[in-house]
Amino acid sequence: MTWIWKHKEWPEFRFNARKMVDFEQKFLHKAGVLYGAMIHIDENEKQTLAIQLMSEEAYKTSEIEGEVLNRESLQSSIQRQLGLKTPKGKSLPAEEGISEMMVDAYNTYDTSLDHETLFRWHSMLTNGRRDLHDIGRYRTQSEPMQIISNSLHEIKVYYEAPPSKITQKEMNEFLLWFNKKSREEKIAPLTRAGIAHLYFEAIHPFEDGNGRIGRAVSEKSLSQDLNRPALVALSKTIEKHRKDYYAALQRNSSGDLEITDWLLFFAGIVLEGQDTVQEMINFLIGKTKFYDRFAGQFNERQEKVIARLFKEGPDGFKGGMSADNYIRITGAPRATATRDLQDLTAKGALVKTGELRYSRYHINLK
Repeated sequence: MTWIWKHKEWPEFRFNARKMVDFEQKFLHKAGVLYGAMIHIDENEKQTLAIQLMSEEAYKTSEIEGEVLNRESLQSSIQRQLGLKTPKGKSLPAEEGISEMMVDAYNTYDTSLDHETLFRWHSMLTNGRRDLHDIGRYRTQSEPMQIISNSLHEIKVYYEAPPSKITQKEMNEFLLWFNKKSREEKIAPLTRAGIAHLYFEAIHPFEDGNGRIGRAVSEKSLSQDLNRPALVALSKTIEKHRKDYYAALQRNSSGDLEITDWLLFFAGIVLEGQDTVQEMINFLIGKTKFYDRFAGQFNERQEKVIARLFKEGPDGFKGGMSADNYIRITGAPRATATRDLQDLTAKGALVKTGELRYSRYHINLK
């Protein structure tokens, strides 16, 4: 099998730009709509959105690689990185590291991408690791960098990256393309970000963490083209389509340098990610209107439960709020919980589904 970096024309990628036109137009349109929607939320809510988006992306970009972190710990860590007050308690090194990288990428989106930035991100990402030889630098091991199957019966090589001895040279060329050549060629935003991701993953410059850093590079590319942080739930959307994501990368990591297939897949992921952020913004706008509408109408127990429901975000309380949930959150007797829930439903604050023990309650933002 011929890996793309062995191609004599590497890294001169080829693609059908005409097939990307509609995606590029939709991306810019959605970006404008998102930016306009931000006008309708105050500064505190904008900060809340940024924290939620970064913490969810940190969680999902790690989950893609098989690492499950603590969401609340991630959110607290990101708040600390932003200089905000947080509940007492310390995050684990992995959570602290990915949070630090996310905030750094968010704050430096408009700067050039260089070796030092990538090394800094890698050092943050591998915070607390003791199993790696190369931290904060490109890989140096002499054995091939391979992506292989986990099957006990047969070892299958899905991809083999360029040898470590030429990684520095490859990354010099990549950064030259990212910072200069792609600009001179006036490559459209989605196309540039998609190429950047595939190009970076093909080099696979680090001993570990290439996927997480590669996705951060893509978001940096999109943000630079928009001249503001890109509101794209990229990792959350990729995680939802993880199998297809890896399949698309694999298909475009061997053979020739024609990558239209990959770019179309990546473009679809980004557009879906924009829709996810739009839902988050709509939720925050709805939350503000909800509290305005019901100001002074809830007792202390109801306030606590409503706040808990909103904390779950647009996806809501899994399965809906039950009477048992209400009792656990408030400590109220069952009869009191039932009266409170009936009152919230009558006022239109909650919508009830199901009956008797199957009754569930959801925030009514309509």
